[in-house]
Amino acid sequence: MMVLENPFLKLLESGKPILSDGAMGTMLHKRGIGFEVCFDELNLTNPAVVGDIHREYIEAGANIIQTNTFGANRYKLEQHGLEDRLVEINAAGVELARRVVWASFKNVMIAGDVGPLGVRLAPFGRVQPEQARQVFAEQITALANAGVDLVIVETMTDLYEVREAIAAVRQVAPYLPVIASMTFTRDDRTLLGDDPVKVARGMHAFGADVIGVNCSGGPNQLLRILKAMREAVPEGKFSVMPNAGWPQQVSGRIMYPAEPEYFGEYALSLWNAGATVLGGCCGTTPEHIASMARVLDSAADRVDPEGEAAILADRDEPQPIHAQPTQFAQKLADGRFVVAVEMDPPRGLSTHKLLAGASLLAEAGADVINVADSPMARMRMSPWAVCSLLQRKIGVETVLHFPTRGRNLLRVQGDLLAAHALEVRNVFVVMGDATAIGDYPTAMDNYDLVPSGLIKLIKQGFNAGVDHAGVDIGQPTSFFAGCALNLNPGDAEQEIKNLRRKLRAGADFILTQPIYSPSVAHRFLSQVRSELGDAMRPVLAG
Repeated sequence: MMVLENPFLKLLESGKPILSDGAMGTMLHKRGIGFEVCFDELNLTNPAVVGDIHREYIEAGANIIQTNTFGANRYKLEQHGLEDRLVEINAAGVELARRVVWASFKNVMIAGDVGPLGVRLAPFGRVQPEQARQVFAEQITALANAGVDLVIVETMTDLYEVREAIAAVRQVAPYLPVIASMTFTRDDRTLLGDDPVKVARGMHAFGADVIGVNCSGGPNQLLRILKAMREAVPEGKFSVMPNAGWPQQVSGRIMYPAEPEYFGEYALSLWNAGATVLGGCCGTTPEHIASMARVLDSAADRVDPEGEAAILADRDEPQPIHAQPTQFAQKLADGRFVVAVEMDPPRGLSTHKLLAGASLLAEAGADVINVADSPMARMRMSPWAVCSLLQRKIGVETVLHFPTRGRNLLRVQGDLLAAHALEVRNVFVVMGDATAIGDYPTAMDNYDLVPSGLIKLIKQGFNAGVDHAGVDIGQPTSFFAGCALNLNPGDAEQEIKNLRRKLRAGADFILTQPIYSPSVAHRFLSQVRSELGDAMRPVLAG
């Protein structure tokens, strides 16, 4: 029998982003189906509700829908007395998905969904690897015979259970592509303690066509894990399907905090970091997938038709020109409420607490992290190094504090080039703390530029492709520059005069000094807005 070219592998090789669906269980529960029910049996007892969910995900823009068979293996079905209906349940899940795809008149692929067995493999449990492989093979045979386009082995916690699942696919349906996906705890390790590097190398060695991470926390955590995996297996293909954040119990209900808009913002970051297959897991809905689809559709237009090599080169090489605004800039331009949190660099080499804290802040909803430069004139790690670490390892956007004090004109310009080369594009220009109050009171405190002068250099010089002397720097930078405002000034007239000068120089946003009296701050800000009118820029107050 002639085996036709697999549509999934063909699309995978094109390098274009492939969008899978989101949670099935979440959507079933929203429709009033309790968690005590066997969701897989609904393929037989309530196919209409399952079909409606498939249909919603297709309408949202999914290229792949996963069959409602996550727990349709012998061990899990035994818990409901349904083990004898295993083939029937899996086949019905595929047939149901196929009917919905046909009715949509869209080119949507069907992935046979295979979840963990729900038992522990030896040496941690009593089930031997060959027994696990046999149970996986039973379910995968049913899915393959029913006509799936690929198999997704997902939400796995044991690397060796993944090995047996992949081996089962190769044994009974070697023509089917396999996405193998594991889940991680908050410390970026599996339940058995494996880190992303070991997991990625293991799944690659086992023969997975796509190395995946799913469930776990939100997009921010999975972006971090994806980067580690891709570094470990640079030649691999990757999938990422996050939860809508870590689940929270609110008034007796399980809630997921990440909104669809948040998923859309992260979709491009995940794709740029190397994920070809994207989707959602627990807590995600068709709205989350639709938000991702809108972003990925535009990303797909940028794929080089010559193939994967061009795509990977485009992702790997640093790009000096950034046509797109930073996420921070875009949110302010859209008039959205932005949460910014300031963090101080460490006083030594250890960055563990810094990264852990930033990760928690990002998961809690911080849009950007402000990184201070030698606050209170005390010696700390250089902030652009910290910004780079946070952006690369945590995936959170940063705002670099850039004081003029203590920098001559040569150093200012060199530091700007360094920051931009490290992909740090949001800068907060400030005078900086006098060295007299810090650790080294006799240190030189000279400067060549005041804040308005530095903003002018950034916006009218570097962003136009020239330095302070008018010499061509090659390609323009794309900094998004902010300035400071004291909402409790000693001299209100002078404060407004200084702000007007900074705005004329080109400041894009305003970050206030700490507010201790909201009523005073509100009155002065109203006065500032009244006097400056249309010249005002977005204000981050706190």
